[in-house]
Amino acid sequence: MNHPAEREATGSTTSSSTTAGSTTAAATARNRAPRRVAVIGGTRYFGRHLVTLLRDAGTEVTLINRGSATPPPGVDHVRADRDDEDALAAALGDRTFDAVIDQVLYTPAQAVVARRVFADRTPRYVMTSTMEVYDPATSPLVRTTPGVPVAEEAVDPVHWPVDLDLPWHDPVALVRHFGEAAAYAEGKRQAEAVLAAGRPPFGWASVRSAHVLGGGALDFTCRLAHFTGAVAAGRPVAVHEHPQPTSFVRHEEIAAALVAVAASSAVGAVNAASAEPLDAIGLSELIAGQLGTTARYRPAQGTDHAPFSFDRWYPMDTRRAGSLGLSFSPLDSWLPAAVTEAAAVEAAALEATEPTEASTTGKDV
Repeated sequence: MNHPAEREATGSTTSSSTTAGSTTAAATARNRAPRRVAVIGGTRYFGRHLVTLLRDAGTEVTLINRGSATPPPGVDHVRADRDDEDALAAALGDRTFDAVIDQVLYTPAQAVVARRVFADRTPRYVMTSTMEVYDPATSPLVRTTPGVPVAEEAVDPVHWPVDLDLPWHDPVALVRHFGEAAAYAEGKRQAEAVLAAGRPPFGWASVRSAHVLGGGALDFTCRLAHFTGAVAAGRPVAVHEHPQPTSFVRHEEIAAALVAVAASSAVGAVNAASAEPLDAIGLSELIAGQLGTTARYRPAQGTDHAPFSFDRWYPMDTRRAGSLGLSFSPLDSWLPAAVTEAAAVEAAALEATEPTEASTTGKDV
């Protein structure tokens, strides 16, 4: 079978505006999307955008999930528990794909199932990973150098140790063993390591995503809304004494990056982010400027800190992504619009919860 996924991504590495970035993302999908793609997960936030991006590019898309959310029109739907190997294989039947994009691969146990089930179904397997694999607070094996963006080789899946005896099927026990942040980061690291182990049955890649922003109400994490709400209300933002910068990526562009990597022959990890890092104070000041107000701050204490305030360094190096032709718009070309969207969502939510005159009439107040 001739698989169009067997080619390297090429193209521009930068874009000068948010509009240009959107055009580039759409063009990327149209020009590079494989013909048949399975997406595991993909029902929320940028995952849903990924599915519609593929569909609108003419790709035959199969969405695989447990049935908790229905796919968009024109998308095939396979209901199965990805943790149940026999049930997943049975539900897939004789389907084959040019590529699989796995949005919800969190543990090495899930990766073992994926290797076996999709070994003869696809030549290309791409998992959505995370920049949290580089967080030095989550593993003594991770080393970063302040001031130096972290490149993919800092966490090499080929040499990363895997322990399948850990309670990967029990989230509560896993958090008890690692701690919440480390459980997530280590699960991703070991999942990548399982895909890379030995002689993989398919060409595999992991797209290590920066913190995803944009999309307004689509962003169920509400992390940007945390900032916009605090700044708008005059509440102090909890930041570390010396907050370290982190990396961000626009929700539409991480979806396009996954399509491009799925259509390439690139193997291994690829960092996906706008090139410019930003710390929690810089983000707060940008928001304050957008809202015409002043940001206030208070010291972070333990786990009490704003979502993007960090006391350690691990923003990502994006040179490998550029060499593969992946395009990410400059931060200042899209982040202000994302802030405006998040502020509007937060304002609407506050308005919806405020009691009106009609709602209090006839009540003892």
